[in-house]
Amino acid sequence: MGLNCGIVGLPNVGKSTIFSALTSAPAEAANYPFCTIEPNVGIVNVPDPRLDKIVSLIPPAKVVPAVTEFVDIAGLVAGASKGEGLGNKFLANIREVGVIAHVVRCFDDPDIIHVNNRIDPAGDIETIDIELALADYETVDRRYQKDSKLAKVNHSKDLLAMIPIYERLLKGLGDGQGARTIITDPEERELVRDLHLITMKPVIYVCNIDEASIGTDNEYVKTVREIASERGSSVVVICGKTEAEIASLDTAEERAEFLEAAGLEESGMNVLIREAYATLGLRTFFTAGPDEDRAWTFKAGSKAPQAAGVIHTDFEKGFIKAEVYSCEDLFKYGSEAKVKEAGKLRVEGKEYVVQDGDVMFFRFNV
Repeated sequence: MGLNCGIVGLPNVGKSTIFSALTSAPAEAANYPFCTIEPNVGIVNVPDPRLDKIVSLIPPAKVVPAVTEFVDIAGLVAGASKGEGLGNKFLANIREVGVIAHVVRCFDDPDIIHVNNRIDPAGDIETIDIELALADYETVDRRYQKDSKLAKVNHSKDLLAMIPIYERLLKGLGDGQGARTIITDPEERELVRDLHLITMKPVIYVCNIDEASIGTDNEYVKTVREIASERGSSVVVICGKTEAEIASLDTAEERAEFLEAAGLEESGMNVLIREAYATLGLRTFFTAGPDEDRAWTFKAGSKAPQAAGVIHTDFEKGFIKAEVYSCEDLFKYGSEAKVKEAGKLRVEGKEYVVQDGDVMFFRFNV
């Protein structure tokens, strides 16, 4: 799975506006379909209050946050799986991302064209779902036809075992179901991993609301929440227009004042970034010292040598041990010295599974 998040949706739902606010990159946003032709890619800092606390307790010369990647993919339309609206190119871009952020229009505005001339979140979601399912159907069908012929020739047990899985996928995808709901067994998911099915990817629904709906769920948002709940997906509610205004401000103080005036505790973009990061299966460990306090990204479930390898391959090759404590213990006791006095600093070996929020110091020899 790719370690990035693709922003998708119908044309004119606010994808490029949200992308621009996320990255402050000049993604083109205009009031007409298909204004985004090539996918814009942006690297964004992952907002993490824990790093801010670490910096206050262990002041460094340099601070480096964790980052993640967002891709702004042009709007899909009905018929995209058959090439409508440059659909094949866009579907190929979606196939390369790890998580889909599906932006759904949840506001009324007669001045902004809707591709279907109506505001209907459930219908918009269905349109995207069907196109992605049909694209996956073609992928599975090609493999099914190929493997069925090979299985008849060489009687491979592995191929013969795949045939009923393909058939289940074809039936479900043909009915507009996503692969995630058809194939739920982890072992079977591993067997079809190399198909890179779009509808196997986790989805975050991003409700783009108007300013009047900030702080409440309008009827459109409620509809999206119901759909997401049925599918086990998360929902992030964002006012794209407000977020664009926040992103345009020059200083943190100005942004804080704007948020307070708007009745918001934090930017919706921060929530989306953290949700995408977590949904990608990414976690954070920290290194801290006078030279640098840094947040490092690792895959959930990684062991200590793998985490060391995130810093440098030599750290992984020559890994000896890791000195570890939780950032929460640092916040509780106030300094590394007091963490040690409290017996909270541990020495871990190669089998230690790194936890989100660990502060680590690696010992290695190459």
